[in-house]
Amino acid sequence: MARDFGQLGLTLTLATLMVGTVVGPVVAEPAQTAPATLTSLLDDLEQAANDQNLAAVLALYSPNFSHADGFDLGSYGSALAELWGAYPQLTYDVELLSWEAQGDALVTETATQISGTRADSGREFTLVSEIQSRQRVENGQIVYQEILTEQTRLVTGANPPTVILHIPEQVAAGDRFSFDAIVQEPLGNQRLLGQALDEGVTATDFTVPRPLDLEPLAAGGLFKIGNAPAMADQRWISSVLIRSDGWVIDTRRLNVTD
Repeated sequence: MARDFGQLGLTLTLATLMVGTVVGPVVAEPAQTAPATLTSLLDDLEQAANDQNLAAVLALYSPNFSHADGFDLGSYGSALAELWGAYPQLTYDVELLSWEAQGDALVTETATQISGTRADSGREFTLVSEIQSRQRVENGQIVYQEILTEQTRLVTGANPPTVILHIPEQVAAGDRFSFDAIVQEPLGNQRLLGQALDEGVTATDFTVPRPLDLEPLAAGGLFKIGNAPAMADQRWISSVLIRSDGWVIDTRRLNVTD
């Protein structure tokens, strides 16, 4: 059973863009001691994102902004515009976890929650994403970003499966790892379709269509063994599980280290 999940996959990965960096070790200070200029910047970012005011968001980023996934300011803005075109009522909640001064720069670690819905082909899709990241701030603007952890779920249907996902956040290069997406409800007479995906994490990968050949599943979920790349990398690992009464698509970012 083949389906084109290009737009759905793009939605999952674009949701991670609003957050996200730093070079070198960080000796963090607690959030409550952060300077007012930093908390004001993050408040402004959260408000502009909730308003989907692209110009106001981009004004908080340096013209020389770069992202560990390969975005510059122009491609970053284009990706956000596409996401907001699909989800006109996303909600952002940005929480400062820690910060540190590095010379004239400020390094922050944040946790961001993103949620919203969209209608597509007569279905309503609900998106929930949680991202932990760091930002490097210079002269009141974000100059560089890198996502540390990321988990995104997209669901639709009257009664989507309840899925528990087991996957490590980090593995060593060349190692094998287990990936289980377990449906909690008994299958009964229902048919369960699914597939697991292992994809690259780059700005180019964000726009690649993601066609799937869904397979019938005899067991209640996906149970896979993955092989990490031979070199340090980051990968998106996703599960797609579909029943007649609902779909669940989960994506996690897997860090592959030396």
